[in-house]
Amino acid sequence: MNREQKRMMQRQGQVGADGTTSRRAAAQEAGRRRGPRASFSQFFREVREELRQVAWPSRDETKNYTSIVIGVLVFMTLLIFGLSYECSKFVTYLFQK
Repeated sequence: MNREQKRMMQRQGQVGADGTTSRRAAAQEAGRRRGPRASFSQFFREVREELRQVAWPSRDETKNYTSIVIGVLVFMTLLIFGLSYECSKFVTYLFQK
């Protein structure tokens, strides 16, 4: 925090002259961080409302995406395994000489 910000906060009453925060400012900050708590039933109602707004993929899209992910996973696994195997063979060859 620079001097200008500190002076502005002192004018607003958020910081005392010695640089410590006032109780009022601390209470306001705590009030900003914590809102009123929702009950469990209200929480689950709101979750259900949000999940209704999600654009869920169709069954065909899900199958397509799954096959793409599995294909890329197999390809990358084989690529990394192959490179690792070849590098280990090369290093073994270098140390045998």
